[in-house]
Amino acid sequence: MKNSDQSYQKRRLATSYVTTIISITMVLFMLGLLGMLVLHAKNLSDYVKENIGFSIIIKEGVKEADILELQKKLDKEEYVKTTEYITRERAAREFSEELGEDFVGFLGYNPLLPSIELRLHASYANPDSIRLIEERLIAYPGVKEVDYHKPLVDEINQNVERISLVILGISLILLIIAIALINNTIRLSVYSKRFLIRSMQLVGGTQKFIQKPFLAKAIVNGFFSSIIAIGLLLLVLYFATNEMPELLDFQDLELFGILFALVIFLGIMISWISTYFAIRKYIRMKTDSLYS
Repeated sequence: MKNSDQSYQKRRLATSYVTTIISITMVLFMLGLLGMLVLHAKNLSDYVKENIGFSIIIKEGVKEADILELQKKLDKEEYVKTTEYITRERAAREFSEELGEDFVGFLGYNPLLPSIELRLHASYANPDSIRLIEERLIAYPGVKEVDYHKPLVDEINQNVERISLVILGISLILLIIAIALINNTIRLSVYSKRFLIRSMQLVGGTQKFIQKPFLAKAIVNGFFSSIIAIGLLLLVLYFATNEMPELLDFQDLELFGILFALVIFLGIMISWISTYFAIRKYIRMKTDSLYS
C-alpha cells in the first residue's frame, strides 16, 4: 500500500513537471513566433523602402566624366545605398522595349537625358529625410531634377507605421497573456506541493532554505522550456523557407540570435518570479487554509 502511494505521488509530480514544461514552452513559442513576425515585417519594410526608385536627371551637355565623378561623390554619402549610371542610349533602349516600338527612329533624335538611379538606406526613406536629400541633390552642379513617386513614399511610410502599431499592440497583449498563463501554471504546480512546504517549515526550514530548490527548479524549467520553444521556432522557420525561399533574403542571424536570447531570458525570469511569489504565498499561509 505504501509503495502504491509513493508510486502515485511520483506520477503526480512527473505529470505536474511535464505539464509545466509544456505550458511554458507553448507560451514562449507563441511569443517567439510573434517576434519572428516582427523581424520579418521590419526587414520587409526596409526592403520595400530601399527599393524606391530615385532618378537624378542630368542636364543637357554635361560630360560623362563629370557624371561619373558625381556618382562617386554620391556613393560616399551616408544615406546612399546604391547608385547606377543610366546613359541616354540605355534609357532610350529600355523605353523602346516598354513601348514596343523604336520611338527614337520615329522622332529622329533621342530626347532622353542621362540619369543616375539611386537607392536610399531604409532609415532615410521617409518624407522628411527625402525632402532634405532632394534639396542636397538638386544643389549638385549638373543636376536638372530629382524624380521619384512622392505619393508612393508617403503611402509606404504610413502603412509601415500602422502595421508597426498593430504589431506592438498585439505583442503587449500576448506578453500579458503569456505572463498570466505561466504564472497560473506555476501556481498550480506549487499548490500541489503546499504540504511539502509546510512540512519543511515544521522541521525548521527557513524561507530561503525552502525557496532555494523550488527557484532552482524554476530556472531549469524556464531554460528547458525556452530551448524547446526555440527548437520549434527553428522548425517553423525551416518549413517556411522551404515553402517560400524568398524569405531567405530577409534573414538576419544577429537579430535572430537576440530574439532567441530574449526567449531564454523571458522563460527563466517569468518562471523564477512566478515561483518566488507562489512559494512565498504558501509559506505565509495558515495551516487551515492549506486544505481550502
